[in-house]
This record gives sequence, structure tokens and C-alpha cells, in this order.
Amino acid sequence: MTSPIDILIMAAGKGTRMKSRRPKVLHRLAGRALLQHVLDTAAQLQPRSAIVITGHEAATVEAAMAASHGPSADFALKFARQEPQLGTGHAVQQAVPLLAGDGTVLVLSGDVPLTQGDTLRDLIAASQTAVGGALALLTVTLPDPTGYGRIVRAATGAVQGIVEHKDASAAQRAITEVYSGIMAVPAQRLAGWLARLTNTNAQGEYYLTDIVAMAVQDGVPVVGHCIADALQVAGVNSPLQLAELERAHQGRQARALMEQGVRLADPARFDLRDDVRSGAKAALVCGQDVEIDVGCIFTGRVELGEGVQIGAHCCIANARIAAGAIIHPYTHIDGEKLGVSVGEGALIGPFARLRPGAQLGPEVHIGNFVEVKNSTLAAGAKANHLAYLGDATVGERVNYGAGSITANYDGANKHRTVIEADVHIGSNCVLVAPLTIGAGGTVGAGTTLTKDAPPGSLSVARGKPINIAQWQRPAKQPKG
Repeated sequence: MTSPIDILIMAAGKGTRMKSRRPKVLHRLAGRALLQHVLDTAAQLQPRSAIVITGHEAATVEAAMAASHGPSADFALKFARQEPQLGTGHAVQQAVPLLAGDGTVLVLSGDVPLTQGDTLRDLIAASQTAVGGALALLTVTLPDPTGYGRIVRAATGAVQGIVEHKDASAAQRAITEVYSGIMAVPAQRLAGWLARLTNTNAQGEYYLTDIVAMAVQDGVPVVGHCIADALQVAGVNSPLQLAELERAHQGRQARALMEQGVRLADPARFDLRDDVRSGAKAALVCGQDVEIDVGCIFTGRVELGEGVQIGAHCCIANARIAAGAIIHPYTHIDGEKLGVSVGEGALIGPFARLRPGAQLGPEVHIGNFVEVKNSTLAAGAKANHLAYLGDATVGERVNYGAGSITANYDGANKHRTVIEADVHIGSNCVLVAPLTIGAGGTVGAGTTLTKDAPPGSLSVARGKPINIAQWQRPAKQPKG
């Protein structure tokens, strides 16, 4: 690319048809705001700046994007406000003072989230090929172009104009190539054309598309970069359109995985999303012979080793699951920023929960209704039923009984429990941290342990049982 790239993203609209208090561009697709998708794609182009044009709920939109941008970003993020909203041309006019004037301006829409970086690179290249720059329009062919502005071309293929559907003749309505709302234009030419816009139309608005006629009049080349992939230019105006775009996007991700050899029981019931809390971008990396059942949701970055099996309706976020592990149905794994790792051949679930910092070694078993947080379990350790392990270090071959918990929080601070190799923890035990149980030790069922136990010892702490003969339960008192 021969000149700097400045990106304008139009995000000022209210989105009335969304019927929501949330600004339309902050509604989420695959776990990420629509506008964030557009900004992330823009970043792939290595722009000099990105200017977001805001209007409705401007402060909310600007704060959300500024929070996700970060000081280490490679381009400057700026905002221009359009108040009131008087059309697309008026929106771009508000950003002109922030443009350097020597680059190529790429105009995007904040509610069109799935345009691909390569497509935009080709569009910019089309703008930069002509001496002084051309006006390049991203167009798409649609089987049913009803409602869209038609691209009118000369016999040479040069674009002559855009005709709105309501103004088109019968012959023009037969044209299937339409304008997407995305364009690339030399900044110096853009400023002059914007200054010439008028609002002498039925809507009383300033239309950005009017600059096409100006370019033709000025002898500036107008080129149309046409694609056949309508999903890349699909916008969102209603909850129905958002849901349709979500499924189309997820379907493409599912197909890409299946082409790599992943077996999805039903690609229509598969979701790969971004993790808005940890900032991890969606990525599901799979080894050979991975099988994923229906209804599973993957969030952030997840790695599945060779032969991993994921049961139905699991939610897995920011985790690494090694070869041969089996994740039984309805398991919830959420690594957030700390991550979760599951060792080779481990068995997890059903109905298990692995929280941030859970690090499980090979052949570990975590059974139904067991929760693990910020804990390491060495090879062969087992917690098969109704248990909690928090802030614990668990050695090899430990058997952790049903109903047992580590009491790791004293109301102010977290403390660690160390359970050394080959320890047996009986059912319904409470291990009050900080605590160490030596290798080979046994803790009897029902014990509340508050002191360290030496290796090989039996620890039992129970109240003396009391039996009262002929004891009568209290009876309910008659009403009234």
C-alpha cells in the first residue's frame, strides 16, 4: 500500500429496530461487540488511525472501544461525534478535521462485522492504483437485490453511479450488483467532495453516495471491487438479523473445523466465541480425531489434543486439554486469565466445574459436581463426587472423598492446602487451610482437620456419638 491508511467507522445510529437500550454497535456477535469486530479487522490493515463516528449513546460507545483498544495498539483511535444525525455524508464530514489529508480513507460501518481483511486490502489497492487515487466501492452480487442501491456500469466496466432501488428503472432493478456501504477514497479528494454535498432530497439528508457522481463529473476513476460473499457485507438492524448472522458465522467456523478433520455431531449446534473478560480472541485448535458433541460452547482460546472427546452441552473457555482426555457432558471449564489445563487421558465430568488456575495432570479423574479452583492435581489423583478443591496442591494417586472440601478462605485471605502423594481423604471431610497432609496419610470420614498430619498417619476428628432411646420427634401444633 502506497499511502497511509485512515479508517472511518460509522457508528452513530440509534438502531431503533433492535428495540434495546444498548447501542446497536455494542450488541455482540460471537461474544464480541459488532463494532469491536470492525475495529479488529481494521487493525489487520496496519492503519495510521481509526476514527469512530459516534452519536447515539456516544459516551457509552466511546468508553467501550477505548477500554478494549489499549495503549499498546499500533494505531491511534479517535472519535468524532455526529449530533444530530443528518445522513452518511454528514457523518463523514464530522471526521474530516481529524484526517491528515495525505492518505487513503477507508469507510466502514460499525454494524457490518464480518468483512475480511483481505477483501479490504484489495479494495484499498484498487483505490491506490490510479494516479492521484480512485474512488473504490466494495460491491456484492445478490440473488435478490431488492432495497439496495444498484451499481450502474458503463460498457467499459467503469462505475457510472449508484441508483437507489426506489429511483431505479425496471432495467436497473434487474442489476444484481449492489453497493455495500464500504468505500476507499483518497483523503484529499474526499474533503472536496464532502464540501459540495447538499441535502436537496426527500429525506433532507447528506448522502455519502452522492460523491460517486462528483467523482465521475471530475474525471476521477470510480472502480467497483465486486465480491460474491454476501456475509462479508451483511449488516445488523434487528435481533432477527443478528441471530441469522450469528448462525451463519458459526456455521462457517464449524465447516472450517470439519475440513481440518474435527468431528462435530451437529455443526448447527456449535459455538465459538470471544472471551470479553480475558481479552482472548476466539481460536479453537484441534489435534487429530477430536470429537465434539452437540450444544458445546467454546470461548477464547481452547486447545484440544489428539483424540479428545467433548460431551454434549459443555462450556469450555481458555483451556488446554491434552490428548486422550474425555470431557463428559455438561462440564463447565473456564480458565479466564489464569487458564485451565487438563492432562493426557484425564476424565472430567459430567457436571464438573474447573475454574481459573486448575492444572490437572495425566489420568486425573474429576467427577460429577466437583469444583476445582487454583489447584494442581498430580497424575492419577481422583475426586469423583460432590467435592471442592480450592487453592490446593494434590499429589499423585490421591483419592479425595465425596462431600469433602478445602476450607481455603478465612474471611480475609486465601490459604493453601497441600495433600501429598497417596493420601486417602474420606467422605465429608473439611480440610482447614493452611494445612499439609503427609504422603500416604489417611483422613477418616467426617473429619474436620485443622492441623498438619504427618506422613502415613490416620487422622480422625469426630464428635462423640450420642444415642437417646425412645426419643420422640416434636409434633406439629394444631392450628387455631
